[in-house]
Amino acid sequence: MKIDSHIPAVTDDLDLTLAASSFAALGSEQRLCVLRALVRAGPEGLSIGALGDRAGVTGSTLTHHVKVLAQAGLVTQARQGRSIICAAVAYEQVRHLSEFLLTACCADSAAPCKDHDHG
Repeated sequence: MKIDSHIPAVTDDLDLTLAASSFAALGSEQRLCVLRALVRAGPEGLSIGALGDRAGVTGSTLTHHVKVLAQAGLVTQARQGRSIICAAVAYEQVRHLSEFLLTACCADSAAPCKDHDHG
């Protein structure tokens, strides 16, 4: 695979390796549903049971997806009494991921699109 020399290996805001890792963690419809449910719940988060109900994912599958998202730094898990509460914590990281893509939007185009924001 040839890489153009004028395209930087990393961006100022987000390291390419971190972006790839984060996008990989989001590379599942079920994980996206889990993260979206946690973002919608806000900083209080959700118990595992409530998260499973809202995301439509339960049992060991939910545990696996939460673990992947936690390893990517996108969610946290904390014990509160007998419950495990999951919460989305990486709002800034998710914003940086979108900026990672949008700041390069139309960068190599002779006539950049004017019908959308370029980050």
